[in-house]
Amino acid sequence: MKKKMVTVLLSAVMAMGLLAGCGSGDGNSSGDAEYTIGISQFAEHGSLDNCREGFIEGLKEEGIEEGKNLKIEYKNAAADQGTTKQISDAFVSDKVDLICGIATPSAQASFNSALNADIPVIYTAVTDPVAAKLADEDGTPVGEVTGTSDELPIKEQLEMIRQILPDAKKIGILYTTSEANSVSALETYKELAGDYDFEIVEKGVTQTADISLATEELLSEVDCLTNLTDNTVVNSLATILDKANAQNIPVFGSEIEQVKLGCVAAEGLDYIELGKQTGKMAAQVLKGEKKASEMNYETISEPGLYVNTKAAENLGITLDESLVSQAVESFDEISAS
Repeated sequence: MKKKMVTVLLSAVMAMGLLAGCGSGDGNSSGDAEYTIGISQFAEHGSLDNCREGFIEGLKEEGIEEGKNLKIEYKNAAADQGTTKQISDAFVSDKVDLICGIATPSAQASFNSALNADIPVIYTAVTDPVAAKLADEDGTPVGEVTGTSDELPIKEQLEMIRQILPDAKKIGILYTTSEANSVSALETYKELAGDYDFEIVEKGVTQTADISLATEELLSEVDCLTNLTDNTVVNSLATILDKANAQNIPVFGSEIEQVKLGCVAAEGLDYIELGKQTGKMAAQVLKGEKKASEMNYETISEPGLYVNTKAAENLGITLDESLVSQAVESFDEISAS
């Protein structure tokens, strides 16, 4: 009788072991696979939040859903460069299946931490992956890292500003000197500005505390401001808008959330869609369909025009009806920041 009971118990233990092996979450299983993703977001603001929301939605559309076969570890660096490394090191220590880096500093830190850990990194909202040393000149990944770029449609932005402000001469740009994406975008602005009879006046900052004074200095020299997707600057957009509005100087955004908050207009990106595109790329890696190193980074090919008629009205600017009619979305109120 005892011998029979021991045999039954051994069989049960072996069966449990086999079941545990099927759900190992190594990223190559399908169906019942359990995946753990670490999401490292550089700062908390609308565009990056939208990236995260879209990323999770893109995974879900590919059958990888939180609460079913996906666990997400989310951490925000609060725009602190040093914290990004702590976050990515923690994800590597936790042996997550994949890290998603949202914005250039988080993407760079994630790749550096995961470099020797056999953990793929998928990034989003990286303006210039080549300048960030995440991709080679031909777009190929430098390792197990790929994702999506939010490269700004700068030519279209300059055309739009010229249409709205036909007499403007000087455009001011605030940027963070340590953000590779901002430095790259600024150089493109300077290269193209002359084609539209503009001069770019730049003002670099190193931290949030610099924003207020830098904004005041810049506003004294320019006809308008245009934003990059600079995380430190966007985090302080409310301050910038307050100071610009007090001097009746228009501010142009780089994406939809900035326009909602009071920028006059933007030729920008839909960050939810960018995030979805990134999530679908991550799903391919998790399912073992492709390695990150086998996928060049991607961009959204068509920018969208967003306008805020209320912000324009407050500044005494009349937006041409033909321009407003072209907008993907227009807003007649200013959202609270």
